[in-house]
Amino acid sequence: MAAIAVEGRGVGGGGTLSEVYQNSKRLLLKARDGVERLECSTSSIDSPELSFAVKKDISQIQSLCVEMDTLWRSVAAKSYRDLWKRKVEQVSEEADSLKQSLDRYLARNQKRMNEAKERAELLGRANGESAHVLRIFDEETQAMQSVRNSSRMLEESLSTGTTILSKYSEQRDRLKRAQRKALDVLNTVGLSNSVLRLIERRNRVDKWIKYAGMVLTIVIVYFLMR
Repeated sequence: MAAIAVEGRGVGGGGTLSEVYQNSKRLLLKARDGVERLECSTSSIDSPELSFAVKKDISQIQSLCVEMDTLWRSVAAKSYRDLWKRKVEQVSEEADSLKQSLDRYLARNQKRMNEAKERAELLGRANGESAHVLRIFDEETQAMQSVRNSSRMLEESLSTGTTILSKYSEQRDRLKRAQRKALDVLNTVGLSNSVLRLIERRNRVDKWIKYAGMVLTIVIVYFLMR
């Protein structure tokens, strides 16, 4: 298994398959703990911040699953490749399950706050206490709406990142095939080793340009999410 850990790095040098997998497992534990805290909590004071943090962790896990889905396909040995495929699918299924649990919690919490607000309106008092209670629930409702908006932005960012990663993966495969064909042609016509080294050096420069563009894209997506 140690040999597999060095095979394949994430897009932009994000880490080996084993490293990305360990990061996803760490985030799974964190997200699962957050969901359990939300479901066991009897107060909604800190629920918007916690639910947003859990939603962000789940989105990161799904992004890592996209990266791992590309990496396990490059594992040479079929037995190891099948093993990593099952591991990645398990992480993806757990992330989907946590997302469903979080969505159910948000729906229940929103329903509970709406019912409490309706009760406060029915029990309105002339001394202004009702207005104070309504204001509290209005603030909670606005906070939950902000969480849903942020969650939607995270999902859109994840979708964009997934598309970018997929296109870069396809581009990398095409470049590799083109490089192999070009080297075959150059070897056939008998060009000098100095010309081959020049081509390889140019290929490395193009690769760094590609990585720089990927990093810039991730930075832009990060600042858009903030």
